[in-house]
Amino acid sequence: MKARESQGMMLGLIGVMIFSLTLPMTRIVVQEFHPLLNGLGRALAAAVPAAALLAWRRERWPNWPQVKSLAVVSLGVIIAFPVFSAWSMKTVPASHGAVVNGLQPLCVALYAAWLSHERPSKAFWASALAGSAIVVAFALQSGGGSLQAGDLLMLVAVGIGALGYAEGARLARQIGGWQVICWALVLSAPFLVIPVGWLGWEHHVQHPEPVALKTWLAFGYVTLFSQFIGFFAWYAGLAMGGTARVGQVQLLQIFFTMAFSALFFGEHVAASTWLFAAAVIATVVLGRKAAVRTVHVPARAA
Repeated sequence: MKARESQGMMLGLIGVMIFSLTLPMTRIVVQEFHPLLNGLGRALAAAVPAAALLAWRRERWPNWPQVKSLAVVSLGVIIAFPVFSAWSMKTVPASHGAVVNGLQPLCVALYAAWLSHERPSKAFWASALAGSAIVVAFALQSGGGSLQAGDLLMLVAVGIGALGYAEGARLARQIGGWQVICWALVLSAPFLVIPVGWLGWEHHVQHPEPVALKTWLAFGYVTLFSQFIGFFAWYAGLAMGGTARVGQVQLLQIFFTMAFSALFFGEHVAASTWLFAAAVIATVVLGRKAAVRTVHVPARAA
C-alpha cells in the first residue's frame, strides 16, 4: 500500500508540474482572447484528441451514474476553473491568482472527506492548514501584500475546481484516471460548440488582425497540457495515493511556476522563495505521514 501511495504522490507531482504553467500561459492568451473563448475553447480543442484516444482504445461508454459524476467533473475542471481563472488573469497578475490557488489543496481535502469518505487525522489537517498558510503568506509577500477584486474570481475557480478534482479522483477508481478527463471533455463538447463558435466569430470581427504566435503557443499549452495530458497523471495520482493526501502536493505549484518562469522567461527568483518552498515541502511530508482513513459506506438499495 505504501508503494501505491508513493506512486500516487509521484504522479500527482508530475500533474502539478504540468499545471504550474497554466496561469502564466493563460495570462498570455487573455491579452488577445476573451476569457470565455480561452476557457471554453481550450476544452473544445482538447476534446478532439480525447475522442480519438477513447475510440482507439475502444473504451466502453460510461453508465448513467458515471455520466452524472462526469457532469460534476466538467463543471469544475472544464468550465469553472478555466473560465474564472482566465477572467481573473485579465485583471490581476499571476501572483495574485497564486494567493487563492494556495487554498485549493485544502478545498480538495474537504471535498474528499465529503465525496470519498476520507477521514484525515488532526495531524493531517494541521499540516494542510500550515501548508496553505505558508503558500498564501508567500504569495501575498511576492504580490505586494494586497488582494484585488479579481481574486474573488480565482476564489470561485478554486472552490468549484476543487470539486471537479475530488469527484474526478473518486470516479478514477472506477474507470481510470485518463478516462475521466477524456470522457468529461467528450461529453461536454456538444455544449461548447455554439458558444465557442460565436465567441470565435466575434473575436474575428472585432480583431481581424492575425493572432500572435506566442498567443497560439500559450493556447496550445493550456489545451494539450493543462486541460488534457496533466489530468492523466493528476487523476491517477489522486486515485492511487488518496485524494486528500496527494492533493497537498499542489501546494508546491506556485514554486514550480516561479522556477519555470526563471528557466524559460528569465525572471529573477529571490532566495527567500526557496525557504518558503522548503517549509511547504516539510508540511507535505508531514501530511503524508499523518493518518488518513477511508470510511466504507454501504451502497443504497435501488
